[in-house]
Amino acid sequence: MNEVVKLERRDVIAIVTVNSPPVNALSAAVRGGIFDCIKSAIADPEVQAIVLTCAGRTFIAGADITEFGKPPKPPGLAEVLVVMENSPKPIIAAIHGTALGGGLEVALACHFRVATKDARLGLPEVKLGLLPGAGGTQRLPRAVGPELAVKMIVGGDPISAADALKHGLIEEVVEGPASGGESFARKVLAEKRPLRKLRDDDSKLAAARADRSIFTNAVAALTKKARGLEAPFAAADAVGAAIDLPFDEGLKKEREGFLKLVASDQSKAQRYAFFSEREAAKVAGVPEGTKPRNVERVAIIGAGTMGGGIAMSFANAGIPVTLIETGEEQLKRGMGVMQKNYEATAARGGIPADAPAKRMGLITGKVGLENVRDADLIIEAVFETMAIKKEVFEALDKFAKPGAVLASNTSYLNIEEIAKVPKRPQDVLVMHFVAPANVLKLCEIVRADKTAPDALTTAVAVARKIAKVPAVVGVCDGFVGNRMLAQRGKQAEKLLFEGALPQQVDAVVTKFGMPMGPFAMGDLAGLDIGWRSRKDRGIKSEIADALCEAGRFGQKTGKGYYKYEAGSRAALPDPEVEKLIDETLQRLGRKKRVVSDDEILERMMYPMINEGARILEENIAARPSDIDVIWLYGYGWPVYRGGPMFYADQVGLKHIADRLSYYAKETNDPSLEPSPLLKRLAAEGKTFASLAQSAKAA
Repeated sequence: MNEVVKLERRDVIAIVTVNSPPVNALSAAVRGGIFDCIKSAIADPEVQAIVLTCAGRTFIAGADITEFGKPPKPPGLAEVLVVMENSPKPIIAAIHGTALGGGLEVALACHFRVATKDARLGLPEVKLGLLPGAGGTQRLPRAVGPELAVKMIVGGDPISAADALKHGLIEEVVEGPASGGESFARKVLAEKRPLRKLRDDDSKLAAARADRSIFTNAVAALTKKARGLEAPFAAADAVGAAIDLPFDEGLKKEREGFLKLVASDQSKAQRYAFFSEREAAKVAGVPEGTKPRNVERVAIIGAGTMGGGIAMSFANAGIPVTLIETGEEQLKRGMGVMQKNYEATAARGGIPADAPAKRMGLITGKVGLENVRDADLIIEAVFETMAIKKEVFEALDKFAKPGAVLASNTSYLNIEEIAKVPKRPQDVLVMHFVAPANVLKLCEIVRADKTAPDALTTAVAVARKIAKVPAVVGVCDGFVGNRMLAQRGKQAEKLLFEGALPQQVDAVVTKFGMPMGPFAMGDLAGLDIGWRSRKDRGIKSEIADALCEAGRFGQKTGKGYYKYEAGSRAALPDPEVEKLIDETLQRLGRKKRVVSDDEILERMMYPMINEGARILEENIAARPSDIDVIWLYGYGWPVYRGGPMFYADQVGLKHIADRLSYYAKETNDPSLEPSPLLKRLAAEGKTFASLAQSAKAA
């Protein structure tokens, strides 16, 4: 047999063990090894039952994603599963760790399944823009019923061993996988249990066949948030085929759906996002073998929206955190907001009923910066002004223990300036979370000139530990996300001076797949913040200033670019705003014109892409995919469009460069001229992806 799958006999039981670290993925070698070992065990007259198990930390955790997009190597997974399912001898899948995707499909082709108590079982293909392609959509509904199957396949989230037992996905919870599988196999032989082939067992489909609303209601609940995505609906159709069609026809329908999705732009974008996230965790310029510092205690300074959200992120991951404020009143307010947020999530069923108390129990509120003394990592989330930040870092130098990582949550300010304050610049960096920090997954990590490699790896490791996606970037105004966003904001404002209305611009941006348009976002954040900042810098923005002068600060005052009914966050177009814009344009002697949706889309997206090219030119981001990760996980870019740089490659860089040149002339805005990098790639017919290999870290 091959080296990644081995067969051994324990008298009448054959144990087939997959050993292909790190996650026993279903590579061609693993598929071939299972195929050969199972056939060999079936042919052996001494063998009466077969146990399929895995070495290492997990059962088969899915397909080998490095094979995606390459010519298939035999044997195909479906071929392996047919041999298993048709075995005249019972086959038991003994699961530990995770059985995901193709791994669970392998287990479903076995006659029985057992799992250790910490095992998790799921079909998450939908998260890669796919559906299970080896019978998962046909066998799982027969194992657990269509309602739970829809939840697992369309939602993509795994279930625990306890739930799997309750719903009949596994027969037993066992101590160890191999020993548990073997003793269960002996039980099957002793009791002469008939082999259960899921393909032939329609008993759990009967209720949904009699009342299809059981299935359609489950689908409706799960696809509510799937705006713009193709895979959840295709996956639901495939599960529907299990209810409506005989097994082999359902299998055919599943295959058609899988092949259509695997070739789609959406799935390519989602798979790209998956790889990009992993790539972003690789930090260039860090010596090999650099270990992160030990982080057991964390302190957050500032209990406002950001500080509270960051504290919740740590508590959500089960990590105790000290939340520090300057006064009792501010601390009490911050703790109250977090409590309320947790209770609202529990009321919606987002977290268990006992979670708010447990998580709040991990957050200790303290007054005074001296309370950072024990912390291994300190994150400040105070007001976004350089003077206050410097004051905090001066105090941290006094109170923080040696070797503590000192992180700022600034979203714009120059960390080089801040790092000059303490006598330990090697410990200073930025961990930029995006509001709401307890929801959005991005952690933009900015390394300063003197940041120590182990401080950097600590920030990356901690971000991952609290389920954030880290992306390491260099120092510039606004870093990557906000620097690009500023270009979009500039164009959004200009479009109002040319004849577009806030609701038209926002509609184009949300139709593209963003959760909010720039004007609704401004209302949510509060228009007075930008107004004050402009006044400080002596800058005018006639329309936005006029809104603020009329007391329209956004959602908090019930009116901004839109109006808001009492207690509602729904943005309603307001004729008053239209009138105010018209009056401003007349006063300035500007003529309105009809602005097309196509122009709005190009002017919202292309200047951001152009800024992304400048960021790459300046080595602020190491890879185009790092920029995409920042936008996917921090700024609401739709995953099915892969990120701004991926999207640019799909559209074509020559087209983007040409349109930018056109708008630069039409709107008399030289900042829209394509950057040298964009120009060069467009002229050479290349893509941003072509830079990925040669890109060097900041």
